[in-house]
Amino acid sequence: MSSTTPLPPPNSESSGVAKKERDIAMACHFLGLCHFIPLGNILGPLILWLLKREDSSYINYHGKEALNFQLSVTLYALVCVILTLVLIGVFLLIALGIYAIVMSILAGIKAQEGVQYRYPLTIRFIR
Repeated sequence: MSSTTPLPPPNSESSGVAKKERDIAMACHFLGLCHFIPLGNILGPLILWLLKREDSSYINYHGKEALNFQLSVTLYALVCVILTLVLIGVFLLIALGIYAIVMSILAGIKAQEGVQYRYPLTIRFIR
């Protein structure tokens, strides 16, 4: 008989980060999807981060990442709006919207898995 180490059950704390912390970190990223509220993509992650950043370094990290990404996307969107005068801005704005949705979902999933995900093409406003 060989001795094997059993695999940890799904959703266990094998990543070393408590499930509650992973859930809050995931929410920071998913709140960035609140584009239907003016500036909701920034205010959602900002409020949650300000309320929970002291509770965990993991939440603090993901809150800053989500906020930096949403601030960057907003800045890029403003540039695209200006570029609509040349017509290419419309296509860039559509591409940016799709990119923001996909990356926010991906980052939320990674946060839930216990991974310290870092968004590409993001300006680090908050360090």
